[in-house]
Amino acid sequence: MSTPEGGVRDAERSGPYVAAVRWVENLSDTQFAYLLLTPVLLLLALIAFWPLVTTFWMSLHADNLLGSAPLGEFVGLRNYVELLTGERDAFIVRPFFDLNAPFTSALTVTLIFTVVSVVFETLVGFAQALVLDQNFRGRRWVRVAIIIPWAVPIVIQGMIFYLLFQPGIGFLVSEQSPTILQQLGIFGDTPLNNSVESLIILVVADVWKTSAFMALIILAGLQSVDRSLYDVGRVAGASRFQQFKLITLPLVLPSVLVAMLFRTIGAMRVYGLIETVSGCNTVPSLSCLVVTSFQESRMYGTSAAVAFITAALIGVVVSIYIVKYADTDTGGA
Repeated sequence: MSTPEGGVRDAERSGPYVAAVRWVENLSDTQFAYLLLTPVLLLLALIAFWPLVTTFWMSLHADNLLGSAPLGEFVGLRNYVELLTGERDAFIVRPFFDLNAPFTSALTVTLIFTVVSVVFETLVGFAQALVLDQNFRGRRWVRVAIIIPWAVPIVIQGMIFYLLFQPGIGFLVSEQSPTILQQLGIFGDTPLNNSVESLIILVVADVWKTSAFMALIILAGLQSVDRSLYDVGRVAGASRFQQFKLITLPLVLPSVLVAMLFRTIGAMRVYGLIETVSGCNTVPSLSCLVVTSFQESRMYGTSAAVAFITAALIGVVVSIYIVKYADTDTGGA
């Protein structure tokens, strides 16, 4: 016969608290780590997704330009349709998407700037990392010299390149006596007023500043490579190019992809550099279109729609990088 005390003890052994403890004890180390991180992940998700949800809700409303309320009537996806079809171009500073004018429409300018700048930053950063990975006298000072441009604030960086290409102030262009760049036909007398020439200047400015960031991340990957692999390669008769192709590049590729991911996200959100060097009217980007539509035109619905499209594009790019990184990390299996 069971006593009352025994019944209480049996209930305690089979209660929800005991079941939860046993469930936790049966978790693996990785599962337990994720369990501990769950509150932080939920908080980060709330912080990240709540503004995104709010932005999407704003984008479903009309631009209330004359009313006192910031949003007009609910219009569903009309803002997106009008942006993608060009019906909204007459109301914004620059078109959202226009293949006939790729250097003056926000989407194409952003994509061109992102692709070109990230490619050159990767190449220059990889070259810098390969140099810094070698042992030579003064390597510490070379590292400092490479990092200095990365430490320059964006506004200072923009003013440097603005003054360099400003006629009458900088020495790279001149209205009286053409410089070498002008004689080669790369720039005209006022490159900062030309969309194509300004875009070239912006790419150069971005590469000058952020290639150091790429170099640091790639250098970390290079220094994690087992040096004995190169000894094996030399014994096997592999040339320097074969060692780079078969040892260095495959092992450092995950670091390269991580660096490219961060820089791609940053390039797709470019605003401060454009506004400082040439202005958003000359070289519009998606971020420029968001700011000008929101602050200058008070087109809150349109601005929110462009912002959400930008976030969606960044999400697609991040997903592609993650899939590629996972495939590289598993050896393509």
